[in-house]
Amino acid sequence: MSQSSSELTMVFIARKDLKLSAGKLAAQVGHATAECVTKAERTEPRLLDRYMRVGQRKVVCQAASEDDLRRLFGQAKDAGITAALIKDAGHTEIPAGTVTVVGLGPANRDKIDAITGSLPLLS
Repeated sequence: MSQSSSELTMVFIARKDLKLSAGKLAAQVGHATAECVTKAERTEPRLLDRYMRVGQRKVVCQAASEDDLRRLFGQAKDAGITAALIKDAGHTEIPAGTVTVVGLGPANRDKIDAITGSLPLLS
């Protein structure tokens, strides 16, 4: 088995069209991390334990719109990947209920890359 196929990862996809501040974006990715870990704790505790022991690889990518995030979320769920769709509470920069980030994983890197591999890194 190749390194990439056995390597565990989490990938976060942020909406580029929202133009969030760096702090707001970091908070939204933090929410996605917490939600994915909480879900994995319930559904895949052994995989989560291995992920926590092997470096906790994380990547942040970008997508153009809410529709893109919802599509990626659906693809991940269909593939059996832990996924979280994050909606903002509306206390600061954007209205309540705005979809900001999708978190995927932890899962095998090749499974996540099949869904997110063509996305650009967040810039």
